[in-house]
This record gives sequence, C-alpha cells and structure tokens, in this order.
Amino acid sequence: MTDMQRMDVPLTVAGRTFSSRLLVGTGKYRDFDEARAAIEESGADVVTVAVRRSNLGQDPDAPNLLDVISPSRYTILPNTAGCFNARDAVRTCQLARELLDGHNLVKLEVLGDQKTLYPNVMETLSAARTLIDDGFDVMVYTSDDPIVAQELESMGASAIMPLGSLIGSGQGLLNPDTLALILEHARVPVLVDAGIGTASDAALAMELGCDGVLLNSAIAHAKQPVLMARAMKRAVEAGRDAYLAERMPRRQEARASSPTRGLITE
Repeated sequence: MTDMQRMDVPLTVAGRTFSSRLLVGTGKYRDFDEARAAIEESGADVVTVAVRRSNLGQDPDAPNLLDVISPSRYTILPNTAGCFNARDAVRTCQLARELLDGHNLVKLEVLGDQKTLYPNVMETLSAARTLIDDGFDVMVYTSDDPIVAQELESMGASAIMPLGSLIGSGQGLLNPDTLALILEHARVPVLVDAGIGTASDAALAMELGCDGVLLNSAIAHAKQPVLMARAMKRAVEAGRDAYLAERMPRRQEARASSPTRGLITE
C-alpha cells in the first residue's frame, strides 16, 4: 500500500464503513443476470433499490431482487423513487424497514414532477425530519443548493446527495461550482447522485472532493453495461486518488516540463 493510500480513510455513512465509493442501482437492466454481472463488476458495496418498483418479498410468487443482490454480500439501500410527497416517502421507508428486518439506512428522494424528476425541496425537508425523528439514517437526494445542504445536515441527515444533472440525463456535472460550495461546508459525506453519463463524469465528481458517486442509468443504458461498470469503478478510484494527490495549479503561461539549464548545445 502506498503512502497516499494510507492517508485516505474509507467512506463511512452513519457508522457503516464501505471499501468502495461507488454506489449503484438495480433498475433498467435487460434482466436479473445482466444486473448481477454489472453490479459484481462495479465492485460496489452499496446497492440501492426502488422499494415501490422492486419485489423485495412483497410478492412471494414473483422473482425476488434479493436473490440477485444478497443482503449478506451487499448493503441494501432502499430508496423512495416514485414518491412525490413526504407522506408517501415516509411510508415507503417504513415498509422497507419491515421487509428488511429493521434495516434503517435509506435513501430519501421526493420528486417535484414527472417531467424533470427534480427534487421537491420542501417535501424532502419535511420527510427527512420525520424519518430522522423515527430513527432512520437518511441519505438525501436533493438539489445542488448549498443552503439546503446545510439545513439537511443540521437536522441530522447522514449524507447529502446533490444531483449532478437531471436523473437519467447523462449530462454530467452541470454546476461543479455549487458542488464545491456544498463540499466546502459539509461535515457529513457528500455523494453526487443523478446525471452521471460516463466514467469521466464520475472521475470529475471525485476530483472535486465528493465522498462517493451513486449511479444507475450510466451503467444500465450503456451498450455494454458490464464493461461500463468496470470503467465506473476505475474512474471513481482514479478520481479519489487525484483528489488526494492534489492537482498542479492552473497557469496562464507555459512552463517547460524538462530542465532548461545544462542543454547539450550549451
């Protein structure tokens, strides 16, 4: 292990420590076999599951997603995808806790509309407060607003998850400056959630100092999902190393990379 690797600390959320900083989803794959292969190749420890869209045992006659992503191997992160108000989001988390034998780490997302899938911040804040009071460890999908991020942290959110761009858009990080502002003040993990399209997007998020990246569409919608899962794993690792290494300063003028004295013509 290098000195740089010794300097780093693992990703820790609500007292849980993970070896990978890449979190992945389970939706949009052609079948369970493809999902299993891509998730394994990603090296992720945390796999997020849309409780309202997945069978986690609610229907004993249908294929159970937990047969693909075993809780003995992965940390299952139930999410509230498809919820458009705080009440439904809270109920979904409570259902997940029942289905997963008291599991209380959840990803909260409360959407504003069907077209943009942009977070409804007011409903998100309301749901987060209720869930935290009910003993949940809440990772919160939200806008890239630094003030909202501070409010969520102050009420006890376990992680802040600002969007990079719209869910499923693949546009990458549209506002890296606002992400930098969130990172500057956060005392809990900050993970980019939504909008990642390819490996360079994930690497940039990590180079900014994000603690992790959560993605789904970028892998599932690639022509070769398993290969893209490998690329994302490496991008997150490379981005983290680059952040720890601290990049060279940007300059307006050129500077030779080789010695300028003692040339053979002198």
